[in-house]
Amino acid sequence: MPRTSPSLPDARHTTAAPRLYDAHAPRTVAVCDLGQVPYEPTWELQHTLQQRLIAAKRHAPPVALHHVLLLLEHPPVYTLGRNGDAAHLLLSEEHLRARGATFVPIDRGGDITYHGPGQLVGYPLLDLDRFFTDIHRYLRELEEAIIRTCADFGLRAGRVDGRTGVWIGPDDRGPERKICAMGIRCSRWVTMHGFAFNVNTDLSFFDHIVPCGIRDRGVTSLAAELGAPVDPTRVKARVLHHFATCFEAAPHTPTLAPRAYLDAYLTTPFPSA
Repeated sequence: MPRTSPSLPDARHTTAAPRLYDAHAPRTVAVCDLGQVPYEPTWELQHTLQQRLIAAKRHAPPVALHHVLLLLEHPPVYTLGRNGDAAHLLLSEEHLRARGATFVPIDRGGDITYHGPGQLVGYPLLDLDRFFTDIHRYLRELEEAIIRTCADFGLRAGRVDGRTGVWIGPDDRGPERKICAMGIRCSRWVTMHGFAFNVNTDLSFFDHIVPCGIRDRGVTSLAAELGAPVDPTRVKARVLHHFATCFEAAPHTPTLAPRAYLDAYLTTPFPSA
């Protein structure tokens, strides 16, 4: 699909100069909390950021541009990975509209999943040349950050052989159920897409798909497992803590509001030799 300029909600601008790169801190990750944003403009933004990171390392001399982690939630949307089966969406267009949801085929790996309010979505834009060039390890580290976050809330989460993501069970409540879905795309070792962690998610939306193409397992959320809503701010803080630990990264909160920072990130000229 054609790439367009990203469009995000207006945010407060400050006059502080943005910090965009640091040759002495190659694993600095700028964390941008976007709130609730539509899916497709955010997908476009990811592509634009990914290309910016690729251009930075191809620059002469290479620029240690900050990596980016976008944290957000989406209005109700079903997304289908490039190798997924459209038959795993069990709703017609009419019923999608009735539920206030949309359907978007996209370019990540994996099958179909759901994004919506109450879910913490993370899109890391990382240049793995400055971390490690191993996609399997990358996914395992993302999983580990979520597994450790679940432990912070008293839940024992883990992995299922051959199935990406984070799972709860089997236990006395039933077989394995997915609490966090993952799907990525990598170009020139720069990542996009990421994880969707069910915190206070309305799980009824999953009734209208075969989640991740898996028919014999269910889905769950922190709220469902704990029997009460969970503070999303606390969840976000714990995910960031464990993300930084697992990737040996230095989280950086920009002094500019997210839109202003990202605008500067995409337009500020790279330094000369």
